[in-house]
Formats: sequence, C-alpha cells, structure tokens
Amino acid sequence: MNTSAKRIATLGAALVFFVVACLLFPRVLAFTELAARELRYLWWLVLMVALGVWLAFFSGRRRP
Repeated sequence: MNTSAKRIATLGAALVFFVVACLLFPRVLAFTELAARELRYLWWLVLMVALGVWLAFFSGRRRP
C-alpha cells in the first residue's frame, strides 16, 4: 500500500467515523449544525482542525 492509498484510506475512515458519531450521538450532529450556522463565531475551531490535520499529515516529514 503506497502513501496515497494510505492517505485516502485514512480520510475515508475519518469520514466514516464522523458519520457514525453523528448517528450515534445526536449532540455531535447538533454541534456540527451550530458550527455550520455560526461559522463566523467558531472560525477558531476551523483553524484548530486545519492545524491538527496539517500536523497529522505533514509533521515530521523530511523534505525531498
């Protein structure tokens, strides 16, 4: 399994996890709806998630 296949599998697993969390825990879905509606107040949350994704995928990689 090459790196791009691993990345796609990881993103797919994260998406499935998020959908299952929304179905099992209605508060997760309510929070997601609130965040979508009130994005202007929760912009910092979007930045934190983006930073986390960036650190998860690109931290510790050597530059070619």
